[in-house]
Amino acid sequence: MESTVLDPRLRLVEQADLKGKVVLVRVDHNVVKKGKIKDPYRIDATFGTLYTIVEKGGRPILITHVGRPRDKKTGIISCKEEQSVKPIADYLRQKLGVKIHIPSFPIDPEKGILHIDDSIRPAIEELKTGNISIIYLPNSRWFQGEQSSGKEREAFAGELAGLAEIFVNDAFGSWQAHASTYDIARRLPSFAGPLLRREIENLYRALEPERPFVAIIAGAKYDTKIGPVKALYERVDHLILGGLMYNTFLSAKYDLEISGVSEEDRTLAAELVELDKEAGKILELPYLVEADSMEGEIKKSYRTRSLEKLKEKGSAGYILDVSPRSLELPVVHEVLKSARTIFTNAVMGFMPDFFEGSRALYEAIASNRSALKLFGGGDTLEALKTLCPGTYLQGLDAPDTYYFTGGGSVLAALEQGTPYGLKPVEVLMGAHAPD
Repeated sequence: MESTVLDPRLRLVEQADLKGKVVLVRVDHNVVKKGKIKDPYRIDATFGTLYTIVEKGGRPILITHVGRPRDKKTGIISCKEEQSVKPIADYLRQKLGVKIHIPSFPIDPEKGILHIDDSIRPAIEELKTGNISIIYLPNSRWFQGEQSSGKEREAFAGELAGLAEIFVNDAFGSWQAHASTYDIARRLPSFAGPLLRREIENLYRALEPERPFVAIIAGAKYDTKIGPVKALYERVDHLILGGLMYNTFLSAKYDLEISGVSEEDRTLAAELVELDKEAGKILELPYLVEADSMEGEIKKSYRTRSLEKLKEKGSAGYILDVSPRSLELPVVHEVLKSARTIFTNAVMGFMPDFFEGSRALYEAIASNRSALKLFGGGDTLEALKTLCPGTYLQGLDAPDTYYFTGGGSVLAALEQGTPYGLKPVEVLMGAHAPD
């Protein structure tokens, strides 16, 4: 792929002198749930980065976040074993056959890890001599300074910088400006990793798509995605919605009372309804799966309903999926078949019980042999891998398919119209202003 989309100010790790230097690498290995790896794709995607660093003589220290150990209301940081990086390190040991060390630091029961103390120094010396291949720091969000502000954050950023001589950001999925993604890059010579570069290059295939361009977006929250969806609307030829986003859109468009859709979200969706009145880009999926309740054995009480019937009634229960019949309609089939670029960040149904709509969607996308297919978001990739494993595996190496490691970061970049406005990317170009 041509790299003309890359801003020349973006410093790449291939340009760095790493020989004999300790390199702090921010990765996005946020793949652990309840102590187990859900899908190793994000880890596997960084193997090329690790190879590049070691081949250039660098000695890597890795850091990633796992989950959300910090309580938003109380600020308490719970360092639970189920959000440890240990499963990631074990996976890397198994795959790469290398020696990996995870340092441990004192943990405050409410504030997490207060400091990176000098107990790590012997391990860094062993890293330099080759007795250790990789140091993997604890979950970045276990550290008090990672998401805080003021002196705690300053101290943590300084301690991170004291570990290494070079910083490499390879975590496009971690797009928020935290200490380990942003502040650290202001303190060390910093470069973009190969995966970060690849994500940016493929993002431009959605920002400057070959047309017709179809986007499929679904989500459990409407308010967090309305901005990106409105920005995408301006770029696409057709837009397909799923999940609560679609329910909210239908509720606003047809004044339907749909269980689970708030009045606040309906108000937000009215903007999209108004936007679509003239252009008519949003493709309706008229056959829906409805249930009366979200309690008990939902699978025993669901049925397929047509949108027309729901409009006549003026209300609906919980809409938990789109029926595969919707994807088989000639108008929907033709839109997906004729597309030249398809971007998908969507699980259409309430998983794991209601998966038929998602599977039908993924199969319809896969049947288009000429389109560029871009998939983003951990939930989307997990559903694709589970429901259509053959299609997922083929896509890993197919030139017409790309799996983004971060869904939220892609949507944020699409909303801004550029990846270079994301703070952790911007700081790598030296284009940032002091905070």
